[in-house]
Amino acid sequence: MAENDIEALRQALECSPDNMPLCKHLAELYLRSGKANDAETLLRSSIERAGNDSGLKHLLARCFYQQGKDASAAALIEQLLRAKPEPEIHLLHARVLLREGHIERAREAYLQSIEVNPSLADEDLAERLDVKAHAKTPKERKATTPETNDEDWDVKDGKVRVATTNDTDPVDAEVERPSLNFASVGGMEHVKEQIRLKIILPLQKPELFKAYGKTIGGGILMYGPPGCGKTHLARATAGEVKAKFISVGINDVLNMWIGESEKNLHHLFEQARDNAPCVIFFDEVDALGASRRDMRQSAGRQLINQFLSELDGLGGANDGVLVLAATNAPWHLDTAFRRPGRFDRVIFVPPPDDEARAEILRIHCSGKPQDAIDFEHVAKKAKDFSGADLMAVVDRAVEMKLTAALKTGVPAPLTTKDLLGGVKEQKPTTKEWFSTAKNYALYSNQGGIYDDILDFMKLR
Repeated sequence: MAENDIEALRQALECSPDNMPLCKHLAELYLRSGKANDAETLLRSSIERAGNDSGLKHLLARCFYQQGKDASAAALIEQLLRAKPEPEIHLLHARVLLREGHIERAREAYLQSIEVNPSLADEDLAERLDVKAHAKTPKERKATTPETNDEDWDVKDGKVRVATTNDTDPVDAEVERPSLNFASVGGMEHVKEQIRLKIILPLQKPELFKAYGKTIGGGILMYGPPGCGKTHLARATAGEVKAKFISVGINDVLNMWIGESEKNLHHLFEQARDNAPCVIFFDEVDALGASRRDMRQSAGRQLINQFLSELDGLGGANDGVLVLAATNAPWHLDTAFRRPGRFDRVIFVPPPDDEARAEILRIHCSGKPQDAIDFEHVAKKAKDFSGADLMAVVDRAVEMKLTAALKTGVPAPLTTKDLLGGVKEQKPTTKEWFSTAKNYALYSNQGGIYDDILDFMKLR
Protein backbone atom coordinates (compact mmCIF):
# COMPACT_ATOMS: atom_id res chain seq x y z
CA MET A 1 0.00 0.00 0.00
CA ALA A 2 1.28 3.49 -0.83
CA GLU A 3 2.54 5.81 1.90
CA ASN A 4 -0.31 8.26 1.38
CA ASP A 5 -2.85 5.45 1.87
CA ILE A 6 -1.29 4.56 5.23
CA GLU A 7 -1.40 8.21 6.21
CA ALA A 8 -5.09 8.37 5.29
CA LEU A 9 -5.81 5.39 7.55
CA ARG A 10 -3.82 6.97 10.37
CA GLN A 11 -5.87 10.16 10.10
CA ALA A 12 -9.08 8.15 10.04
CA LEU A 13 -8.00 6.38 13.24
CA GLU A 14 -7.32 9.73 14.92
CA CYS A 15 -10.96 10.60 14.30
CA SER A 16 -12.11 7.24 15.62
CA PRO A 17 -9.50 6.01 18.15
CA ASP A 18 -11.80 3.32 19.56
CA ASN A 19 -12.15 1.61 16.17
CA MET A 20 -10.13 -1.51 16.98
CA PRO A 21 -10.55 -3.23 13.56
CA LEU A 22 -9.13 -0.11 11.91
CA CYS A 23 -6.31 -0.03 14.46
CA LYS A 24 -5.41 -3.66 13.75
CA HIS A 25 -5.48 -3.06 10.00
CA LEU A 26 -3.18 -0.06 10.29
CA ALA A 27 -0.80 -1.93 12.62
CA GLU A 28 -0.69 -4.80 10.12
CA LEU A 29 0.22 -2.37 7.33
CA TYR A 30 2.93 -0.81 9.48
CA LEU A 31 4.44 -4.25 10.08
CA ARG A 32 4.33 -5.16 6.40
CA SER A 33 6.05 -1.87 5.59
CA GLY A 34 8.82 -2.51 8.12
CA LYS A 35 7.64 0.26 10.45
CA ALA A 36 7.64 -1.76 13.65
CA ASN A 37 8.31 1.31 15.82
CA ASP A 38 5.18 3.04 14.53
CA ALA A 39 3.22 -0.17 15.03
CA GLU A 40 4.45 -0.50 18.62
CA THR A 41 3.41 3.07 19.49
CA LEU A 42 -0.03 2.53 17.96
CA LEU A 43 -0.59 -0.84 19.63
CA ARG A 44 0.52 0.24 23.10
CA SER A 45 -1.96 3.13 23.15
CA SER A 46 -4.72 0.92 21.76
CA ILE A 47 -4.12 -1.81 24.36
CA GLU A 48 -4.39 0.78 27.14
CA ARG A 49 -7.72 1.84 25.65
CA ALA A 50 -9.16 -1.58 24.75
CA GLY A 51 -7.79 -3.66 27.63
CA ASN A 52 -7.54 -7.41 27.20
CA ASP A 53 -7.74 -7.70 23.39
CA SER A 54 -5.82 -10.80 22.28
CA GLY A 55 -5.68 -9.61 18.66
CA LEU A 56 -3.88 -6.41 19.65
CA LYS A 57 -1.49 -8.32 21.89
CA HIS A 58 -0.72 -10.79 19.11
CA LEU A 59 0.15 -7.91 16.81
CA LEU A 60 2.31 -6.33 19.51
CA ALA A 61 4.14 -9.64 19.99
CA ARG A 62 4.78 -9.74 16.23
CA CYS A 63 6.01 -6.17 16.47
CA PHE A 64 8.48 -7.09 19.23
CA TYR A 65 9.65 -10.10 17.24
CA GLN A 66 10.28 -7.92 14.20
CA GLN A 67 12.34 -5.54 16.34
CA GLY A 68 14.34 -8.34 17.95
CA LYS A 69 12.78 -7.82 21.40
CA ASP A 70 12.42 -11.54 21.97
CA ALA A 71 11.96 -11.42 25.77
CA SER A 72 9.08 -8.96 25.43
CA ALA A 73 7.53 -11.04 22.65
CA ALA A 74 7.86 -14.23 24.70
CA ALA A 75 6.18 -12.62 27.73
CA LEU A 76 3.16 -11.59 25.67
CA ILE A 77 2.95 -14.94 23.90
CA GLU A 78 3.03 -16.79 27.20
CA GLN A 79 0.03 -14.76 28.35
CA LEU A 80 -1.86 -15.49 25.12
CA LEU A 81 -1.09 -19.22 25.36
CA ARG A 82 -2.94 -19.46 28.67
CA ALA A 83 -6.20 -18.77 26.84
CA LYS A 84 -7.36 -20.72 23.77
CA PRO A 85 -4.76 -19.42 21.33
CA GLU A 86 -5.14 -19.23 17.60
CA PRO A 87 -2.68 -21.45 15.68
CA GLU A 88 -0.91 -18.27 14.51
CA ILE A 89 0.16 -17.71 18.12
CA HIS A 90 1.88 -21.08 18.18
CA LEU A 91 3.59 -20.26 14.89
CA LEU A 92 4.94 -16.97 16.23
CA HIS A 93 5.98 -18.77 19.40
CA ALA A 94 7.96 -21.23 17.29
CA ARG A 95 9.82 -18.38 15.56
CA VAL A 96 10.69 -16.70 18.86
CA LEU A 97 11.85 -19.96 20.44
CA LEU A 98 13.97 -20.78 17.40
CA ARG A 99 15.73 -17.45 17.52
CA GLU A 100 16.41 -17.96 21.23
CA GLY A 101 17.93 -21.38 20.44
CA HIS A 102 15.16 -23.54 21.93
CA ILE A 103 14.93 -25.93 18.99
CA GLU A 104 12.85 -28.71 20.53
CA ARG A 105 10.22 -26.39 21.97
CA ALA A 106 10.12 -24.39 18.74
CA ARG A 107 9.50 -27.59 16.79
CA GLU A 108 6.70 -28.52 19.22
CA ALA A 109 5.03 -25.13 18.78
CA TYR A 110 5.32 -25.30 15.00
CA LEU A 111 3.71 -28.76 14.89
CA GLN A 112 0.87 -27.51 17.09
CA SER A 113 0.17 -24.63 14.72
CA ILE A 114 0.06 -26.71 11.51
CA GLU A 115 -1.93 -29.50 13.19
CA VAL A 116 -4.80 -27.03 13.68
CA ASN A 117 -4.26 -25.05 10.48
CA PRO A 118 -2.18 -26.87 7.82
CA SER A 119 -2.19 -23.74 5.64
CA LEU A 120 0.30 -22.18 8.07
CA ALA A 121 3.03 -24.61 6.99
CA ASP A 122 6.28 -22.78 6.28
CA GLU A 123 8.86 -24.77 4.29
CA ASP A 124 11.80 -22.62 5.36
CA LEU A 125 10.88 -22.75 9.06
CA ALA A 126 10.16 -26.49 8.83
CA GLU A 127 13.58 -27.09 7.30
CA ARG A 128 15.36 -25.08 9.98
CA LEU A 129 13.49 -27.06 12.65
CA ASP A 130 14.14 -30.39 10.87
CA VAL A 131 10.43 -31.16 11.12
CA LYS A 132 10.54 -34.08 8.63
CA ALA A 133 12.62 -36.11 11.07
CA HIS A 134 10.18 -35.29 13.84
CA ALA A 135 6.91 -35.38 11.94
CA LYS A 136 4.75 -36.87 14.70
CA THR A 137 1.93 -34.80 16.11
CA PRO A 138 2.34 -33.31 19.58
CA LYS A 139 0.03 -35.94 21.10
CA GLU A 140 2.01 -38.80 19.50
CA ARG A 141 5.32 -37.33 20.65
CA LYS A 142 4.12 -36.96 24.26
CA ALA A 143 3.06 -40.61 24.25
CA THR A 144 6.40 -41.93 23.00
CA THR A 145 9.10 -39.59 24.35
CA PRO A 146 9.96 -38.12 27.72
CA GLU A 147 9.23 -34.42 27.95
CA THR A 148 12.82 -33.21 27.93
CA ASN A 149 13.93 -29.92 26.44
CA ASP A 150 17.39 -30.40 24.98
CA GLU A 151 17.88 -26.68 24.85
CA ASP A 152 17.41 -26.21 28.60
CA TRP A 153 21.05 -26.65 29.48
CA ASP A 154 23.51 -25.09 31.82
CA VAL A 155 27.27 -25.39 32.02
CA LYS A 156 29.26 -25.60 35.24
CA ASP A 157 32.76 -26.87 35.84
CA GLY A 158 32.94 -27.93 32.21
CA LYS A 159 29.94 -30.28 32.51
CA VAL A 160 26.62 -29.91 30.74
CA ARG A 161 23.48 -30.33 32.84
CA VAL A 162 20.08 -30.78 31.25
CA ALA A 163 16.81 -29.69 32.82
CA THR A 164 13.91 -32.15 32.59
CA THR A 165 10.20 -31.90 33.26
CA ASN A 166 10.87 -33.33 36.69
CA ASP A 167 11.75 -29.74 37.61
CA THR A 168 9.00 -28.29 39.79
CA ASP A 169 6.81 -25.41 38.67
CA PRO A 170 7.42 -22.01 40.27
CA VAL A 171 6.36 -21.99 43.90
CA ASP A 172 3.87 -19.35 45.04
CA ALA A 173 5.40 -16.66 47.21
CA GLU A 174 3.95 -15.94 50.61
CA VAL A 175 1.29 -13.24 50.39
CA GLU A 176 1.24 -11.14 53.56
CA ARG A 177 -1.20 -8.64 54.98
CA PRO A 178 1.11 -6.43 57.04
CA SER A 179 -0.19 -4.87 60.23
CA LEU A 180 2.51 -2.20 60.08
CA ASN A 181 1.82 1.30 58.79
CA PHE A 182 3.72 4.58 58.52
CA ALA A 183 3.22 5.18 62.25
CA SER A 184 5.50 2.19 62.79
CA VAL A 185 8.30 3.87 60.83
CA GLY A 186 10.36 6.45 62.69
CA GLY A 187 11.12 9.62 60.74
CA MET A 188 11.75 9.34 56.98
CA GLU A 189 9.03 11.93 56.27
CA HIS A 190 10.48 12.92 52.89
CA VAL A 191 10.51 9.30 51.72
CA LYS A 192 6.99 8.73 53.07
CA GLU A 193 5.74 11.78 51.17
CA GLN A 194 7.19 10.46 47.90
CA ILE A 195 5.50 7.10 48.45
CA ARG A 196 2.20 8.79 49.34
CA LEU A 197 2.20 10.68 46.05
CA LYS A 198 3.25 7.73 43.90
CA ILE A 199 1.39 4.86 45.58
CA ILE A 200 -0.99 5.73 48.40
CA LEU A 201 -2.97 8.68 47.03
CA PRO A 202 -3.72 6.97 43.66
CA LEU A 203 -5.34 4.15 45.63
CA GLN A 204 -7.24 6.48 47.95
CA LYS A 205 -8.38 8.94 45.25
CA PRO A 206 -8.55 6.91 42.02
CA GLU A 207 -11.08 9.22 40.34
CA LEU A 208 -8.83 12.27 40.68
CA PHE A 209 -5.79 10.48 39.29
CA LYS A 210 -7.81 8.89 36.50
CA ALA A 211 -8.95 12.34 35.40
CA TYR A 212 -5.33 13.17 34.66
CA GLY A 213 -4.66 9.81 33.00
CA LYS A 214 -2.55 8.51 35.90
CA THR A 215 -2.81 4.76 36.44
CA ILE A 216 -2.70 3.06 39.82
CA GLY A 217 0.70 1.41 40.06
CA GLY A 218 4.28 2.10 39.25
CA GLY A 219 7.71 1.64 40.68
CA ILE A 220 9.87 3.21 43.35
CA LEU A 221 13.54 2.39 43.85
CA MET A 222 14.95 3.10 47.29
CA TYR A 223 18.69 3.21 47.81
CA GLY A 224 21.00 4.05 50.65
CA PRO A 225 23.15 2.54 53.39
CA PRO A 226 22.13 -0.90 54.68
CA GLY A 227 19.96 -1.04 57.76
CA CYS A 228 18.17 2.29 57.23
CA GLY A 229 14.66 0.86 56.99
CA LYS A 230 14.04 0.30 53.27
CA THR A 231 12.50 -3.16 53.76
CA HIS A 232 10.56 -2.05 56.83
CA LEU A 233 9.20 0.94 54.91
CA ALA A 234 8.07 -1.25 51.99
CA ARG A 235 6.11 -3.51 54.32
CA ALA A 236 4.62 -0.48 56.09
CA THR A 237 3.54 0.93 52.71
CA ALA A 238 1.42 -2.16 52.07
CA GLY A 239 -0.08 -1.88 55.54
CA GLU A 240 -0.82 1.82 55.04
CA VAL A 241 -3.03 1.11 52.01
CA LYS A 242 -4.28 -2.25 53.34
CA ALA A 243 -2.79 -4.00 50.30
CA LYS A 244 -1.27 -7.43 50.12
CA PHE A 245 2.51 -7.73 50.25
CA ILE A 246 4.91 -10.05 48.45
CA SER A 247 8.58 -9.91 49.41
CA VAL A 248 10.92 -11.26 46.73
CA GLY A 249 14.46 -12.34 47.52
CA ILE A 250 17.22 -13.47 45.19
CA ASN A 251 16.55 -17.14 45.91
CA ASP A 252 12.91 -16.76 44.87
CA VAL A 253 13.98 -15.92 41.32
CA LEU A 254 17.42 -17.24 40.42
CA ASN A 255 17.66 -20.80 39.10
CA MET A 256 20.62 -22.64 37.58
CA TRP A 257 18.59 -23.80 34.55
CA ILE A 258 18.39 -21.49 31.56
CA GLY A 259 14.95 -19.93 31.23
CA GLU A 260 13.76 -20.92 34.71
CA SER A 261 14.73 -17.62 36.37
CA GLU A 262 12.63 -15.69 33.84
CA LYS A 263 9.76 -18.14 34.44
CA ASN A 264 10.00 -17.61 38.22
CA LEU A 265 10.03 -13.83 37.83
CA HIS A 266 6.99 -13.85 35.56
CA HIS A 267 5.14 -16.11 37.99
CA LEU A 268 5.79 -13.70 40.87
CA PHE A 269 4.43 -10.75 38.89
CA GLU A 270 1.40 -12.81 37.87
CA GLN A 271 0.79 -13.63 41.53
CA ALA A 272 0.95 -9.92 42.37
CA ARG A 273 -1.49 -9.11 39.55
CA ASP A 274 -3.90 -11.79 40.79
CA ASN A 275 -3.77 -10.26 44.30
CA ALA A 276 -4.05 -6.58 43.30
CA PRO A 277 -3.88 -4.17 44.99
CA CYS A 278 -0.55 -5.63 45.93
CA VAL A 279 2.91 -4.33 46.82
CA ILE A 280 5.65 -6.52 45.38
CA PHE A 281 9.00 -5.74 46.95
CA PHE A 282 12.40 -6.70 45.52
CA ASP A 283 15.21 -6.64 48.05
CA GLU A 284 18.78 -6.38 46.74
CA VAL A 285 17.34 -5.69 43.30
CA ASP A 286 20.81 -5.03 41.87
CA ALA A 287 21.44 -8.79 42.04
CA LEU A 288 18.55 -9.33 39.59
CA GLY A 289 19.04 -6.23 37.48
CA ALA A 290 22.80 -5.71 37.29
CA SER A 291 24.12 -3.66 34.41
CA ARG A 292 24.10 -5.68 31.18
CA ARG A 293 27.40 -4.10 30.22
CA ASP A 294 29.06 -6.09 33.01
CA MET A 295 27.61 -9.44 31.91
CA ARG A 296 29.34 -12.04 29.79
CA GLN A 297 26.56 -14.63 29.69
CA SER A 298 23.32 -14.13 27.80
CA ALA A 299 21.25 -15.83 30.53
CA GLY A 300 21.66 -12.81 32.82
CA ARG A 301 20.72 -10.45 30.01
CA GLN A 302 17.54 -12.43 29.33
CA LEU A 303 16.53 -12.17 32.98
CA ILE A 304 16.96 -8.38 32.88
CA ASN A 305 14.94 -8.18 29.66
CA GLN A 306 12.19 -10.22 31.32
CA PHE A 307 12.26 -7.95 34.38
CA LEU A 308 11.91 -4.86 32.19
CA SER A 309 9.02 -6.44 30.30
CA GLU A 310 7.20 -7.23 33.52
CA LEU A 311 7.67 -3.67 34.77
CA ASP A 312 6.23 -2.42 31.48
CA GLY A 313 3.20 -4.62 32.02
CA LEU A 314 3.71 -6.53 28.78
CA GLY A 315 3.10 -9.87 30.48
CA GLY A 316 -0.16 -8.56 31.92
CA ALA A 317 -1.75 -5.33 33.11
CA ASN A 318 0.05 -3.86 36.12
CA ASP A 319 -2.85 -1.69 37.28
CA GLY A 320 -2.94 -2.00 41.06
CA VAL A 321 0.52 -3.61 41.24
CA LEU A 322 2.86 -1.41 43.25
CA VAL A 323 6.52 -2.26 42.69
CA LEU A 324 9.05 -1.27 45.33
CA ALA A 325 12.71 -2.20 45.24
CA ALA A 326 15.70 -1.60 47.46
CA THR A 327 19.41 -1.63 46.82
CA ASN A 328 22.57 -0.65 48.62
CA ALA A 329 24.43 -0.32 45.29
CA PRO A 330 22.34 1.64 42.75
CA TRP A 331 25.43 2.18 40.59
CA HIS A 332 25.37 -1.52 39.70
CA LEU A 333 21.74 -1.42 38.47
CA ASP A 334 21.08 -1.36 34.73
CA THR A 335 20.16 2.17 33.67
CA ALA A 336 17.12 0.88 31.73
CA PHE A 337 15.35 0.30 35.06
CA ARG A 338 15.26 4.04 35.71
CA ARG A 339 13.31 4.83 32.55
CA PRO A 340 9.95 6.58 33.16
CA GLY A 341 7.22 4.02 33.72
CA ARG A 342 9.57 1.59 35.48
CA PHE A 343 11.44 2.73 38.61
CA ASP A 344 10.76 6.34 37.73
CA ARG A 345 11.06 7.47 41.34
CA VAL A 346 14.56 6.92 42.74
CA ILE A 347 14.60 7.87 46.42
CA PHE A 348 17.66 8.21 48.64
CA VAL A 349 17.00 6.75 52.09
CA PRO A 350 19.63 8.34 54.35
CA PRO A 351 20.49 7.43 57.93
CA PRO A 352 17.85 8.85 60.29
CA ASP A 353 18.26 12.38 61.61
CA ASP A 354 18.16 13.32 65.31
CA GLU A 355 14.36 13.36 65.50
CA ALA A 356 14.03 10.10 63.59
CA ARG A 357 16.68 8.39 65.71
CA ALA A 358 14.82 9.37 68.87
CA GLU A 359 11.57 7.99 67.42
CA ILE A 360 13.27 4.74 66.37
CA LEU A 361 14.69 4.30 69.87
CA ARG A 362 11.20 4.86 71.32
CA ILE A 363 9.74 2.21 69.03
CA HIS A 364 12.42 -0.36 69.95
CA CYS A 365 12.06 0.37 73.67
CA SER A 366 8.26 0.20 73.53
CA GLY A 367 6.91 -2.57 75.76
CA LYS A 368 10.16 -2.84 77.72
CA PRO A 369 10.52 -1.67 81.34
CA GLN A 370 12.05 1.84 81.27
CA ASP A 371 12.65 4.77 83.55
CA ALA A 372 12.33 8.30 82.09
CA ILE A 373 14.71 7.76 79.17
CA ASP A 374 15.92 10.93 77.45
CA PHE A 375 15.65 9.62 73.89
CA GLU A 376 16.60 12.98 72.33
CA HIS A 377 19.91 13.04 74.24
CA VAL A 378 20.73 9.46 73.24
CA ALA A 379 19.83 10.23 69.62
CA LYS A 380 22.30 13.14 69.50
CA LYS A 381 25.08 10.85 70.73
CA ALA A 382 24.20 8.27 68.05
CA LYS A 383 25.13 10.41 65.03
CA ASP A 384 25.37 8.46 61.71
CA PHE A 385 23.68 5.41 63.25
CA SER A 386 21.30 3.49 60.98
CA GLY A 387 17.99 2.08 62.15
CA ALA A 388 19.60 -1.35 62.45
CA ASP A 389 22.44 0.17 64.50
CA LEU A 390 19.92 1.72 66.88
CA MET A 391 18.16 -1.62 67.29
CA ALA A 392 21.56 -3.09 68.19
CA VAL A 393 22.03 -0.29 70.75
CA VAL A 394 18.78 -1.25 72.48
CA ASP A 395 19.69 -4.96 72.29
CA ARG A 396 23.06 -4.28 73.94
CA ALA A 397 21.38 -2.26 76.69
CA VAL A 398 18.84 -5.03 77.27
CA GLU A 399 21.61 -7.64 77.43
CA MET A 400 23.40 -5.62 80.12
CA LYS A 401 20.17 -5.40 82.12
CA LEU A 402 19.51 -9.13 81.71
CA THR A 403 22.99 -9.96 82.96
CA ALA A 404 22.37 -7.90 86.09
CA ALA A 405 18.84 -9.33 86.52
CA LEU A 406 20.14 -12.91 86.37
CA LYS A 407 22.39 -12.13 89.34
CA THR A 408 19.85 -10.23 91.42
CA GLY A 409 16.69 -11.99 90.28
CA VAL A 410 14.99 -8.60 89.92
CA PRO A 411 14.45 -7.01 86.45
CA ALA A 412 15.46 -3.35 86.45
CA PRO A 413 14.09 -0.77 83.95
CA LEU A 414 16.16 0.63 81.08
CA THR A 415 17.66 4.06 81.67
CA THR A 416 19.30 6.76 79.61
CA LYS A 417 22.67 5.60 80.91
CA ASP A 418 22.03 2.06 79.66
CA LEU A 419 21.28 3.29 76.11
CA LEU A 420 24.34 5.56 76.14
CA GLY A 421 26.39 2.53 77.11
CA GLY A 422 24.99 0.70 74.10
CA VAL A 423 25.90 3.64 71.87
CA LYS A 424 29.53 3.47 73.05
CA GLU A 425 29.76 -0.23 72.26
CA GLN A 426 28.03 -0.05 68.84
CA LYS A 427 29.83 1.60 65.92
CA PRO A 428 27.83 3.17 63.03
CA THR A 429 27.84 0.90 60.00
CA THR A 430 26.92 3.61 57.50
CA LYS A 431 30.38 5.21 57.25
CA GLU A 432 31.81 2.45 55.07
CA TRP A 433 28.89 2.78 52.63
CA PHE A 434 29.34 6.55 52.35
CA SER A 435 33.04 6.17 51.61
CA THR A 436 32.10 4.14 48.54
CA ALA A 437 29.07 6.22 47.58
CA LYS A 438 31.12 9.42 47.72
CA ASN A 439 33.26 8.30 44.76
CA TYR A 440 30.22 7.52 42.61
CA ALA A 441 28.47 10.76 43.61
CA LEU A 442 31.53 12.84 42.70
CA TYR A 443 32.75 11.11 39.57
CA SER A 444 29.85 9.04 38.11
CA ASN A 445 26.91 11.33 38.65
CA GLN A 446 25.63 11.79 35.10
CA GLY A 447 22.12 13.21 35.24
CA GLY A 448 22.47 14.17 38.91
CA ILE A 449 21.02 10.92 40.23
CA TYR A 450 23.34 10.98 43.26
CA ASP A 451 22.89 14.66 44.10
CA ASP A 452 21.07 13.66 47.30
CA ILE A 453 24.22 11.92 48.51
CA LEU A 454 26.28 15.05 47.84
CA ASP A 455 23.72 17.17 49.70
CA PHE A 456 23.68 14.80 52.66
CA MET A 457 27.48 14.79 52.85
CA LYS A 458 27.54 18.59 52.30
CA LEU A 459 29.84 18.26 49.28
CA ARG A 460 28.12 20.88 47.14
